[in-house]
Amino acid sequence: MGIDGILNINKPADMTSHDVVAVVRRSLGIKKVGHTGTLDPMATGVLPVCIGKGTRIIEYLDMDQKKYRCTMVLGRRMDTEDIWGSEIDRAPEEAVNAVTEEQIRSAFAPISGIVHQTPPIYSAIKVKGKKLYEYAREGRSVEIPGRDIYIEHIELEEIRTGMGYDSSITFTVTCSKGTYVRAICEDVGLALGVYGAMSSLSRLASGCFRIEDALELSELGDWDDETLQQHLIRPEEPLGAFGELEIRGKDIWRMCNGLSFWTVNAEILREPEYSGTEPPLPVRDEFRRAYCVYGRTGESRDFLGVAFMDPEGRNLKADKVFFTGRTDN
Repeated sequence: MGIDGILNINKPADMTSHDVVAVVRRSLGIKKVGHTGTLDPMATGVLPVCIGKGTRIIEYLDMDQKKYRCTMVLGRRMDTEDIWGSEIDRAPEEAVNAVTEEQIRSAFAPISGIVHQTPPIYSAIKVKGKKLYEYAREGRSVEIPGRDIYIEHIELEEIRTGMGYDSSITFTVTCSKGTYVRAICEDVGLALGVYGAMSSLSRLASGCFRIEDALELSELGDWDDETLQQHLIRPEEPLGAFGELEIRGKDIWRMCNGLSFWTVNAEILREPEYSGTEPPLPVRDEFRRAYCVYGRTGESRDFLGVAFMDPEGRNLKADKVFFTGRTDN
């Protein structure tokens, strides 16, 4: 039985996302493993790990929203924008103690909707073919281009003021891919005039994956094949922003062989999320016309793959085929 799907892993602290992939690869004895979005080494939480054919959906998940819980401390400015870096400046303790809850809420207020964010210098974003953290380690300056992110919701959960350099703010944020929560802490600290740095981060959700359903990495080595299959999430499950349709007969063969088939022959069960509305950030135009395609043969219903409808809505063509069973012409 093939190992194809996704595991929702609760990433431990002090491990890179690549480390988690390596552990899964060793535990399952399979080479084709990848993750859907990097978490900082000291961060914890949801890390969807794709296995086998499941790796083929990674490029489809750009529209997924992420949810994080973060704690930041006030008073110090760090080169990495988190407490694991080197301190580069510090506000007077009396200034930190003077910060009020009202000022904190005012500093967070602009962080909503489309926000132009400058990524941290210690990040893997490439500028002129080189990762930003490589410039930082070499002590070289480089102009960091800002980019738009989308903040769907931000909520202050706990505010602890008047505690000197132990003063802290805990908040949750639901945001687009590419958001640096460290940069939010940096911007809030600057707005308050006393600096700020991230001190903990946990990803609570990534698309359809939730922390309450996440698996501990240590569990993998104890599973037999049956238990593993029970925990694998089907490759199509995270594709909720795509439409859904069923085809029958010769169209199944055409889909599985990469040929076009007529829209009129398909039973459309759900339209793509952004077929008629604008997403908060730009997406590939094909994603507005993307469908999860199922083949119906009698009582049998199989996920065949993802197809894109043409701009005129007349036909569909496979973008990726997942089904490996027999099809009859």
